[in-house]
Amino acid sequence: MSLDERAPAVATTVSPPVPARRQSPGPAKAVVVIAPLALTIALGLWGIRRQNTMWGDESVTYQLAHRDLSQIWHTAQHIDLVHALYYAVMHEIFGLFGGGLLTLRLPSVLAMSVAASGVGLLTLRLAGPRAGLLAGLVFPLLPQVQKYAQEGRSYAMVCALVTWATYALVVSVPQRARWRWAVYGSTMLLACLLHEFAVLALVAHGVTLVVSRVPRPALRAWSVTAAGVVTGLLPLAICSAQQSGQVSWIGGPVRLRYFLVVAVVGVVCARAPLGVKGPVRLSALAVPILVLPGLLLLITSLVKPLFVDRYVVYGNIGIAVLLGAWMDYFHRRQRSSRNAWIAAVAVLAALVPPSISLRTPQSRSNDVTAVGAAVREEGRPGDGLLYLSGQYRAFTAARPEDTRFLTDLALAQDAVSSNTLAGVELPAQDIAARMLEFDRIVAVRGPAGAHSPTSPQEQAKTSTLRRYFREHATTHVNGARVTVYVRDHDPSRPQRAVR
Repeated sequence: MSLDERAPAVATTVSPPVPARRQSPGPAKAVVVIAPLALTIALGLWGIRRQNTMWGDESVTYQLAHRDLSQIWHTAQHIDLVHALYYAVMHEIFGLFGGGLLTLRLPSVLAMSVAASGVGLLTLRLAGPRAGLLAGLVFPLLPQVQKYAQEGRSYAMVCALVTWATYALVVSVPQRARWRWAVYGSTMLLACLLHEFAVLALVAHGVTLVVSRVPRPALRAWSVTAAGVVTGLLPLAICSAQQSGQVSWIGGPVRLRYFLVVAVVGVVCARAPLGVKGPVRLSALAVPILVLPGLLLLITSLVKPLFVDRYVVYGNIGIAVLLGAWMDYFHRRQRSSRNAWIAAVAVLAALVPPSISLRTPQSRSNDVTAVGAAVREEGRPGDGLLYLSGQYRAFTAARPEDTRFLTDLALAQDAVSSNTLAGVELPAQDIAARMLEFDRIVAVRGPAGAHSPTSPQEQAKTSTLRRYFREHATTHVNGARVTVYVRDHDPSRPQRAVR
């Protein structure tokens, strides 16, 4: 038998080569989910009480969430309709876990933790496990994320919903299953109902799909889903437009520098070849979600100022994805990881001061706890209490024990029974008459230079103080002034302006 004749027999006895088994992504995915979640919770719990202080917007959440659902609904007809769903959610949370300061802020910590896991998974899908882990760990280190993870407002919840809606979008494009698009649409709608400006993320998603040149069926499915989200949001948008006076305090872009810095850094990172090949490119997703919502608010601000950094806090998704992917790209290009470690340590060291600062009462624009404490310290039982203007009444409403022994001179109907934030005040002449019945008045005013309303009630307050009282002492606190006025019985004293 020849060698050629024996070959088939030999071949039948040799097993074919077995291809290497692809490593399961399960363990990597678990790390990408758990590590960012744990880090965000740890950072969120660090200094969460801020020395037991609360700022004005959190005070509004605290007050309204303690009202029953019907009262929240009736109040939303006058003010804060855009936050009505959030107040209802917090009302239920307070009912389950108590209405303390920790309960006020813990939902935001947990929401931002869920967002961090979503950022990790999103980046894992677009750039691999290491990039996903890095992006998920970068996200909770961002100063803006740390700030709003510890606030009793809706922005962390909105960020979490937008994050997972973005992940659902990326998953839905290649799969094309209708239920996946339904998940994407319902998640985006819920985010928009919690805060209307989440709809700007929907615009960013559309730009992502166009730039990525996804197949027409996917683009068509997104268009139908987006139309459903806008339709669901439209009633809220129409009704809340009647309360546009709530944002009249925005005189110009609020905390614009952070947005500009991260936008520039993100665009620079996007110049590198980041991510893996797929229907949705990493840069095409991350840059629009980072830049477009804030840019649209800035463009709108040319007509009506609307830019406030917290309205688009979900833009941090984009910068985290870009930084995580860029660090992974940098690591792969470097033969030695020494430079990468040095850079990481330097960045962490630079983040320590702002991280500490964010956990102090001074990190917010006001401190209603300090206002109430100053009123309690300066006031005597039986003194009159005056708010210049009436909106500052909400500053002390969260802690009524601070004003228990004082008489509110201008109040006709309290905030709860009137379904308002600051109550209803008496007519101007009645306020002036009541003021003259007191020899000492404790006045709560805005900080020096703050805008003073010119309503008849406010004019009556300031003119009566100017004519019949003199300033005895003023305590300056974060975001307000507490001034004690005493009755001046000298009619020859020249009039002084009340600032």
